[in-house]
Amino acid sequence: MEPIWVILIIVLYFGVLIAIGAYTGRNANNEAFFLGNRRSPWYIVAFGMLGASLSGVTFISVPGMVGASQFSYLQLVLGYLLGYYVIANVLLPLYYRLNLTSIYTYLDGRFGFFSYKTGSVFFLISRLVGSSFRLYLVAAVLQVNVFNAWHVPFWVTVVITIVLIWIYTNRGGIKTIIWTDTLQTAVMLATVILCIIFIAKQMDLSFAQMVQTIRDSEYSRTWFFDDWNDKRHFVKQFFSGVFITIVMTGLDQDMMQKNLSCRNLGDAKKNMYWYGFAFLPVNLIFLSLGVLLFVFAHRNGIAIPAQSDDLFPIIATQGYLPKVVSVLFIIGIIAAAYSSADSALTALTTSFTVDILNLKGRSEDEQKTVRRRVHIAFSVLSALVIMVFRAVNDQSVINSIFTVAGYTYGPLLGLYAFGLFTKLDVKDKWVPLIAILSPIICYFLSKYSQEIFNGYRFGFELLMVNGFFTFMGLLAVSNRNRRVLHS
Repeated sequence: MEPIWVILIIVLYFGVLIAIGAYTGRNANNEAFFLGNRRSPWYIVAFGMLGASLSGVTFISVPGMVGASQFSYLQLVLGYLLGYYVIANVLLPLYYRLNLTSIYTYLDGRFGFFSYKTGSVFFLISRLVGSSFRLYLVAAVLQVNVFNAWHVPFWVTVVITIVLIWIYTNRGGIKTIIWTDTLQTAVMLATVILCIIFIAKQMDLSFAQMVQTIRDSEYSRTWFFDDWNDKRHFVKQFFSGVFITIVMTGLDQDMMQKNLSCRNLGDAKKNMYWYGFAFLPVNLIFLSLGVLLFVFAHRNGIAIPAQSDDLFPIIATQGYLPKVVSVLFIIGIIAAAYSSADSALTALTTSFTVDILNLKGRSEDEQKTVRRRVHIAFSVLSALVIMVFRAVNDQSVINSIFTVAGYTYGPLLGLYAFGLFTKLDVKDKWVPLIAILSPIICYFLSKYSQEIFNGYRFGFELLMVNGFFTFMGLLAVSNRNRRVLHS
């Protein structure tokens, strides 16, 4: 595909996003930036959150992971459903009752200053790294398909990517993102469905034959119960899915900020239920695409790349399919990546402004000035993290994200579990040390698990272990004779 056409697609696409940003950002105050004035329609939030959760990682890595993990990812997705139920009935009522802007404010009232700052800092690290990983995908694709031909350095590609996000989010924040994410989710889902249609057509498969091909493929195995040491074992995957959802949605300012923009708790619950149920068929579509990609590669003698994330881009953009698929792929990857990254940038700005800087008492104009500076600062940080990731990454992007999340979200899981399910107070000053030690212990436990546990290998369940160590650490420094009256 000619680079000039990619540039035209990007210009047109972002022209639409910037127009939405300009319209929704009119006269936007801090309340609109942080919470959309709490007027967002729940069904719009639910649909947009779907795209934000899927991101460029799902668009590229989920189809690619089929080669090594088959359909085992669906076991994880089933766990998501239970996780969303917990969020809707445990966490959302708490956040609405306390009328929170940042969800980490809860930790201040429950434990104290140091716990509050610890929770916020761990989120900032988690989300900054996670969103940068996702943006790396789209920047890398644009580099290969456009900017390499023009000898543009990768860092320039990254800067352009970040600047475009900043342009359409800097005024309206979450008020803008609710609507831009809706557009981007629709574009992404339409794109992947059309890609499936074109690939099936290229292999002369009717719809029934396509379904049969996917069903009969060795790549479509879903259930894994036989080997407990296998990372794909159902129990590990299911319960990892439950807790990944709780921490990466329910304890994540990015995702909860959208829920808190709904009109009331009832609407927020509807949003969570519908959003959760939609995850299963949507991920099934992406996994089916993965099977078709591998089958297509085998039939056409295409070598499977060492990095499975590269399979979809290779087939879509290197002339194996009609040129329209290249166009669809570029549109899809941009929509997928930016639907996640734009809200992450807003959430980082919100958390740092509210939790770290604490601007209470300052005027609206002063808060807006500080918020805009923070927004720019996190844009720059995101670009730097992307460059670091490009230099050191040596594994599938989706596994990188969940590995990082297992270490950084684990302490958040332990903190909230202790706060919600015990009435014990803690020695607040010890909390940062516990939150740091727990991931370190988990790292070494994971590294030497096969020697210690007779061949056992940790997967995504490391998140639960991390949360458990944090919980036990808090129990060890709790004031047994001093209990809180409420959580």
